[in-house]
Amino acid sequence: MPTTPEEPDDGAQTRLADRETVRLPIQRRSTRGRPPGRRPARRAPLVLAATVTTLWAAVVTLVPTLVVVWLLHAVDSSGAPLWQVLRVGAAGWLLAHWVPLYTGIGPVSLAPLGLTAVAAWRVYRAGVHTARAVGARARPTGGAWTPWPAARAGACIAVVYGVLGAVTAIIAGHKGVEVSVAGAGFTFAGFGLVAGGLGAFVEARGIARLAGRLPGVLRDATRTGGVAALLVLGAGAAVAGMAIAVSGGDAGQIIDDYHTGVAGQVGLVVLCGFYSPDVATWSASYLVGPGFTIGTETTISAAEVSMGRLPAVPLLAGLPSTPATGWAPLLLGLPLAAALIAGWLLARRSLRNDPARGWLPLLGAAALAGPVAGLLLGLVSIAASGSVGGGGLEQVGPHVGEVAFVAMLMVTIGTVLATAATKIALRVRQVTP
Repeated sequence: MPTTPEEPDDGAQTRLADRETVRLPIQRRSTRGRPPGRRPARRAPLVLAATVTTLWAAVVTLVPTLVVVWLLHAVDSSGAPLWQVLRVGAAGWLLAHWVPLYTGIGPVSLAPLGLTAVAAWRVYRAGVHTARAVGARARPTGGAWTPWPAARAGACIAVVYGVLGAVTAIIAGHKGVEVSVAGAGFTFAGFGLVAGGLGAFVEARGIARLAGRLPGVLRDATRTGGVAALLVLGAGAAVAGMAIAVSGGDAGQIIDDYHTGVAGQVGLVVLCGFYSPDVATWSASYLVGPGFTIGTETTISAAEVSMGRLPAVPLLAGLPSTPATGWAPLLLGLPLAAALIAGWLLARRSLRNDPARGWLPLLGAAALAGPVAGLLLGLVSIAASGSVGGGGLEQVGPHVGEVAFVAMLMVTIGTVLATAATKIALRVRQVTP
């Protein structure tokens, strides 16, 4: 007779194989005559899943905006009521989604890209969770994968986010600030469709399936162009941060001139953090060559600097006052260095996966990376452009077309040279004993 822990027999060990197995209640159930192992998974209703995930994405980005607005009210110690803080915070949240505000000083449409990036990430995650809740990745029994569940998830998120945008526009609109309710609704719907739809298709493996069907040259070109664009933007962020650090005394004086307490200073710093990606994009356009403008009176580029009236913003303390001289022109080689690094990574990755890869597909991917990088930098430049009111500040941001064209040329040249040099170097290393 087998022993058990309850009935030991001279210290003999329990043999689990001799013990009786008992089926759990959940193992005994069946669904409509199907075996228990083939029961369909329970899925959440699409509308409910999209509403819950989208509302949570909105709360995560709206609450920090309200906190920053509340801190900024410490600048003038106005003691604004909660309703006014809610309206101003709602207006800032709309601005982060590129919804223009029509104020007494003129139109304001320059989006704080830091907050925009957080909003896009949260809506993207809403798309992921919604697609996961409705089982968009699963394929029907005996059928092929279909993109419609992911598409429906993205569409539902767009509808819910569009409604939120329209409601927020109604709250934000008051005396002195006008917002188009219909425009806000459509803008938010488009934002939700792009970000949420992308998350839904990634979760459903739709993007992976699409990438698998593309030629290898296009996949490598897209990856390399994206890497080059990110490196250029990173170089712009580093240069902008260095310039602000060098001019830290001026930036600190601008903050002190507001005569606010600690809370107001924290609010100003966080607000500058929201707009730091915009400044990084402007700095990248400066490194590429064409530069940027701040209104009609201020033009900043490596070859020309024309200063006009500027708003009292700490982020603008690091603007150059003269054209690039001395060691400064060396910074203009950073975009080319970024292209060389991207080309080197392309050759290393491609030749590691396929040592016999020929010259034509390798150089073709390197050449196509330039247009990809130019397109991406052009889109980011558009996102970092807008208006900050009247008085000559109706147009702020990089020269979009020129930045995209020059970046395309620089990245194409750099990636082709680096890819060819890396392939030759690796071939010589293989031949040399």
